[in-house]
Amino acid sequence: MIVGAGGHGRETLDVVDAINAAHPDDHPFEVLGVVADHADQDLLARRGAIHLGRVDDLLDGRLDSVPAAAVYVLAIGDPRSRRALADRLAETAHRAAPALVHPAATIGADVRLGPGSVVAAGARITTNVDIGRFVQVNVNAVVSHDCRVGDHVTLSPGVLVNGAVTLGEGAFLGTATVVTPGHSIGAWAVIGAGAVVVADVPAGVTARGVPARWT
Repeated sequence: MIVGAGGHGRETLDVVDAINAAHPDDHPFEVLGVVADHADQDLLARRGAIHLGRVDDLLDGRLDSVPAAAVYVLAIGDPRSRRALADRLAETAHRAAPALVHPAATIGADVRLGPGSVVAAGARITTNVDIGRFVQVNVNAVVSHDCRVGDHVTLSPGVLVNGAVTLGEGAFLGTATVVTPGHSIGAWAVIGAGAVVVADVPAGVTARGVPARWT
């Protein structure tokens, strides 16, 4: 199940379709459909996907078409919403899917990916990197050597995280953010699009600009 039916949900469907296409004999995943409170039925139909029902229907076991053994991926961009939903789903029989890696992404040696994480096309994760649960590494994002990425982090398209960076739980890095080597970004911090981080960023702040500043 893909939980989320917006643009990110359909991009996550791309990742699953590409994995299946790369392994035609195994066909690792059967997509049951998407779960979302709101869904554009026309856009889903154009992708050959069906709307299974609302999130509360899934949580309450009211989706008869979803077996208890079905796994899910959270295709929700906002880290706080993603964590809240992950916490609620943890109380059901369903489990997070293994990390999903697009065949057009590259993953180096000694990279650990937490369950439910999604690595999109063109992403690059180099070596000795730890990535937590339900992390989103979007199109063309780069995570360099010796980085530690906490649960529920979002790396928007084109983010460049240099070596030995630590990203706290739920950090959100906007499109084309650059984090220079050795710095840390605190839990639930938000980095605006195009910012360049040249110093440690405290937890919970919003930082913008070149160099990135916060108040």
